[in-house]
Amino acid sequence: MSRSRIPESLRLKVVAQFQSRCAYCQTQQQISGVRLTVDHIVPEALGGATMQHNLCLACWDCNLYKSARIAAFDDVSGQPARLFHPQQQSWIDHFQWSPNGSLIIGKTATGRVSIATLKMNRAELVISRQLWTQVGWHPPGN
Repeated sequence: MSRSRIPESLRLKVVAQFQSRCAYCQTQQQISGVRLTVDHIVPEALGGATMQHNLCLACWDCNLYKSARIAAFDDVSGQPARLFHPQQQSWIDHFQWSPNGSLIIGKTATGRVSIATLKMNRAELVISRQLWTQVGWHPPGN
């Protein structure tokens, strides 16, 4: 299946909606220096539409690790769970920051499988978060 081109006007709406930060790991484009991409939350390969309600902003790593997945197995509950859907769910309902702000902690099965699948606590990102916290740039406000 070929990928749909996302019109620039729609891309700009998504960038504004997600405040130039990854909808998953919350990395802010302006402090990371890495351009974010528009992600199909439900992948086109699984019938996801190129409409704002199915799009979010994602860092390249979260987008790559998510791939065409929408669910994963939760080791805690022993059940499959859907990945976080940034347009339908609130980040703070499923995730929280560790006391020092460097790790994302899953509060629900959705949070846990999203962290594991998207590798939201990648070593290099944890180090960056520690540095950003020291200068007051992290964690991002809601």
